[in-house]
Amino acid sequence: MNDYDPATIIRTITVYLIPVLFAISLHEAAHGYVAKYFGDPTASDAGRLSLNPAKHIDPFGTILLPLLLFFAIHIPFGYAKPVPVDFNRLRNPKKQMAWVAAAGPAANFVMGLGWMVALVLLDAAQVSEPYFAEVAKAGVGVNAAMCAFNLIPIPPLDGGRIVTGLLPTKLAIKFAQIERYGIYVFGAVIALMYMGVLDGLLMRAISLVITIFQALVYPLSLLLN
Repeated sequence: MNDYDPATIIRTITVYLIPVLFAISLHEAAHGYVAKYFGDPTASDAGRLSLNPAKHIDPFGTILLPLLLFFAIHIPFGYAKPVPVDFNRLRNPKKQMAWVAAAGPAANFVMGLGWMVALVLLDAAQVSEPYFAEVAKAGVGVNAAMCAFNLIPIPPLDGGRIVTGLLPTKLAIKFAQIERYGIYVFGAVIALMYMGVLDGLLMRAISLVITIFQALVYPLSLLLN
């Protein structure tokens, strides 16, 4: 079967739609919740502290781009409408911006682990319908990919903001200036993956995250099997 025939595309959409929507939406909401905890209610005031994917969906970044990248490089990256955060309103902006940034990848890690638990439970229950296992596997992969990708230490990715929060003030100010070129940084990272320059390293990082998931659910697997 051709990987790009209509039936395959439709099945890919149905398998990945829920994992991608929630992976991206909860990632953004997590930033807003942690920002509010540290004193910045900007996202809350904008009505963005919601687990409803409709609040966070960007038609291109949340739906079309992940599908295009899945068929191009087999890694469905995407983005949602960024949750507004005013770092100047945090009680300790330099220190707490790192926690706000880390909240997104942390949310993906927790979601990926949850999907891995779902896989174990489906296997233990001997569910014969393969669709549910495919969705759970997609959830594991999507969230592991988002966790690893967003931890790349370059602004405006979350990893870059974490580094900014950890650097001495003078270096942090200079490093944070990279963020003004955010769209170009994101495009360059995607291009490097497509050309095979970065995909090997990223795939190893994703595999490491999935291995951690597997290690964490191993006791549950033993208990149920």
